[in-house]
Amino acid sequence: MSSMEPRRGGYSVPAGRPYALSELRGKLGSVGDQIGDLYNGSHPLEYEPIADTLYVAFKTAADLAPVKSYTGCELHPNGAIDPEAPTGWGRCLLCNDRRRRGERSVPAPAEQRRLGYPVPDPPYTLDVLKGYVRRVNDRAFAVTVSSPGEEFVELADTLHRAFIVARELSRPRNASGCSEHPGSPIDPTAPPGDGCLFCVGRRRQQQRPPGIPRMLPQVRRGERRTIQRRFERPPGL
Repeated sequence: MSSMEPRRGGYSVPAGRPYALSELRGKLGSVGDQIGDLYNGSHPLEYEPIADTLYVAFKTAADLAPVKSYTGCELHPNGAIDPEAPTGWGRCLLCNDRRRRGERSVPAPAEQRRLGYPVPDPPYTLDVLKGYVRRVNDRAFAVTVSSPGEEFVELADTLHRAFIVARELSRPRNASGCSEHPGSPIDPTAPPGDGCLFCVGRRRQQQRPPGIPRMLPQVRRGERRTIQRRFERPPGL
């Protein structure tokens, strides 16, 4: 047998998989420690490092998995994704358009997907995040370097779900009840439900009696401020 002839009947571990799998397990261990210190009233900023670590772990898991067909279609594997794919249909927009021409009644989609990865439905809570991370840890320490690609695909999908939940929990929460400034600080002297510090300050400025200096309104970029003069400009100037 020639030395250049490919080997038959054996299994070759993909290059870099042992190192990537070890790196993934290390990142998940740190996530477990971070989540253990959180509680239901934790500040959104405490979720930011968890979301960052989960995203890096997701990218590592996606590299371990086979190349993903975003649409799941044999004819158009990297084509456009149908954002309203009905239950039981594929995600290929081209194929679904052909099916819709022959069938007008289309049910609602079963699950929202972005770039081929699943996005869980709300509500997004700490318990939901812990559940996904628990499932991720179980799968990450169950797979081996010789596991089939489908197991790494499921691991990447579960990690993406956990990342989405952590990312949503890290967003500023509307504690002030203000739709204009959802992340604003709260004025402790304002009545309940009307505690936006920015809106309260603006109303107080408008309610000041005449004669008291007022703060000039903020000028947007590209606009000029119009100032009313108290005295006429002397002639010749």
